[in-house]
Amino acid sequence: MPASFKDILNQYIDALGCTASQLSRYSGISGATISRYRSGERIPSPDSQHFELLCQAISQLAVENGQSDLTFQKIADSFSTAADMNPQLENRFSRNFHALLSSLSISVSDLARALNYDSSYISRIRNGQRTPSDPRLFAEGTAHFVVKRYPEASHRTMVARLTGCDPQELMDDTAYFEVLSQWLIQGENKEKDDLSDFLRKLDEFDLNEYIRVIHFDKMKVPSVPFQFPISKSYYGLSEMMDSELAFLKTTVLSKSMEAVTMYSDMPMEEMAKDPDFPKKWMFGMAVMLKKGLHLNQIHCLNRSFTDMMLGLESWIPMYMTGQISPYYLKTPANLTFSHLLKVSGSAALSGEAITGFHENGRYYLTNNKEEVAYYKKRAEHLLSKALPLMEIYGKDSRSLYHAFLHSDIASGGSRYGILSSLPLYTADEALLCQIMDHNQVTPEERTQILSHAREQLEMALQILSRDTITEEMPLLTEEEFHRSPMRLSLSGIFCEKDIFYSWDDYQKHLLLLKKFQECHPNYTCRLTTETAFSNIQIQIHKGSWVMVSKNKAPAMHFLIRHPKMLHAFENMVIPISDTAQMPHKASAAPAADHTDPEDWK
Repeated sequence: MPASFKDILNQYIDALGCTASQLSRYSGISGATISRYRSGERIPSPDSQHFELLCQAISQLAVENGQSDLTFQKIADSFSTAADMNPQLENRFSRNFHALLSSLSISVSDLARALNYDSSYISRIRNGQRTPSDPRLFAEGTAHFVVKRYPEASHRTMVARLTGCDPQELMDDTAYFEVLSQWLIQGENKEKDDLSDFLRKLDEFDLNEYIRVIHFDKMKVPSVPFQFPISKSYYGLSEMMDSELAFLKTTVLSKSMEAVTMYSDMPMEEMAKDPDFPKKWMFGMAVMLKKGLHLNQIHCLNRSFTDMMLGLESWIPMYMTGQISPYYLKTPANLTFSHLLKVSGSAALSGEAITGFHENGRYYLTNNKEEVAYYKKRAEHLLSKALPLMEIYGKDSRSLYHAFLHSDIASGGSRYGILSSLPLYTADEALLCQIMDHNQVTPEERTQILSHAREQLEMALQILSRDTITEEMPLLTEEEFHRSPMRLSLSGIFCEKDIFYSWDDYQKHLLLLKKFQECHPNYTCRLTTETAFSNIQIQIHKGSWVMVSKNKAPAMHFLIRHPKMLHAFENMVIPISDTAQMPHKASAAPAADHTDPEDWK
């Protein structure tokens, strides 16, 4: 495990037989600062003058001590191997720490109490704002906590997925501790970034393309009765998948138009590995929606984050139809038993298994009227305990969407946005009209867009009068722009027409954006040289909600309040690199009309 900066410094002091006061005199660095370096309270930046003076002083003391082989470069190189001096290792630690807390749903407050740290300090380590003064000690403390509080086989399996080892290797507590503590500092995260993967799929999803590929528009709801015994039991994972498909067939082929209620806290990863089941299941769901049935889907979010996001990914196409009402249960699911309940007007599917032994579960499908009535009551009771997972706003609910935005202005709190285009409200009307002129925008559309921009500006100014807004957005080179021109972001008015910037428009908007930031101290713009998404925007009202807005195909807004998902969004590592904050000073503005990306770095 890499040593920390303080460890290497103290090793040099011991090897040279010098004192901290001597090192202070030779380097010109105050004794108090040297003391903080030795305790790990502070670490000099590798490119700072203090770091250079420190290395020179150690080298000089080494020469006087007869150790001329300890050159300045050798000393600097040894410090660069420290975990807390190496940005790559530092970022890896925060990423791994965040992945561990997310995968096991570890409470920050519980961990803070166990390690005797402040919760806010743990949170800053998690999001990369801080690095532990002694990474090894912190990693070992975290590993001890996990071994003690998360001893179940299911927990060890999750850690095995993160670390890339065989779950059997972690059955011994000592091995569990050693693998986890070493991985936190040195290991590569073997588990995919589930939240970013979910957002990427949402960003790429095109409902029209999806409808064309599965022939949804030509799909006919079959009317030939599907016969199966009044009741049937299914055993094991393979038969469990058969029972799911049989339930969908029975529901589709019945005459009932009653809403369908579905709930499952069964693990999903094994089913997702089957090459055929996901396609058949998706087709069955598509036919059910084509029939016009409304679906109350109760999601289980008290499962691993991987399972949770995997489930939500599969629901993206269905959410776009507007026929889904997503819910979740606030009370955690029983960690010993796993359950499944799916009920329609004509059939019911009930399943049970011991958690961790999904392959030995039993699933019971029935179309017996009395039994279906019983399971309907169970579904109604379950639904009464559920809370909305997210509010989905489409064209039909635009008034509710705008009502929410206006009501939220009154609530305080900082806002953070990850945008795929420049914010509409920072452009003036002259520029917007110029953009619309060469996009053949109709007079009606023009009026609507200008009104929307004014409304957005009014809301932004109200927020900025007392709170902060920080937004990330792409900074494109001319080559990148011509390869994929930026579009006006118009999901707020559910406009799916492509209205493109010209390169000149884009440059003018960048300058207006800079002026907007200079005039509003509470506004911060961060331009990125790489963008993660091209068709979605993410708005976060810290501690309250996150909204994922899809610009087109179709334009929709997903308002999420669930604490676990909100926390994941607030702490996610977006796959964006080379972030450059836009300079505030007017003197930094480029002299030319066009903006070179280097001017923003």
